[in-house]
Amino acid sequence: MDITDNGPEPKAFDIEAATKENENYRVVAWTGKYLQVTLMSIPVGESIGLEAHPETDQFLRLDAGRGRVKMGPEKDRLTFQEDVADGWSIQVPAGTWHDVENTGDEPLRLYTVYAPVHHAPGKVQKTADDAERDEEAGADEPPSWAVEPEAGQPDEHA
Repeated sequence: MDITDNGPEPKAFDIEAATKENENYRVVAWTGKYLQVTLMSIPVGESIGLEAHPETDQFLRLDAGRGRVKMGPEKDRLTFQEDVADGWSIQVPAGTWHDVENTGDEPLRLYTVYAPVHHAPGKVQKTADDAERDEEAGADEPPSWAVEPEAGQPDEHA
């Protein structure tokens, strides 16, 4: 399935099929003024990477695979852990350290809803390393038309 981010214009698509077919680490599927939808594929034994978004709430839904979510108030104090699988959702409050690890034997396929917008519209990152390089180079910033919080704390990565 070919996904094109036409945000902030109206859009409808089969998100479950698109999520299951996605083979890229992250694909920005739609970017609105206040929220964003991304598709993700996490290889066996890998994870999203421990991070915290001080001003971004997240909703994640798994459509294939198995994993373990860890969350907590500090990167060294992940007090919440849950095994998750196809059909599960994960809610990450702003400022919460979190990671989702693929513990299964197939790619972990999920989609994420960020509020506010977190990535560049239409951005496709084949691997987690690509995503990290884009972030370090400033090549994965929200669009100017998205409503962002006043200058606040930057995201944190462990």
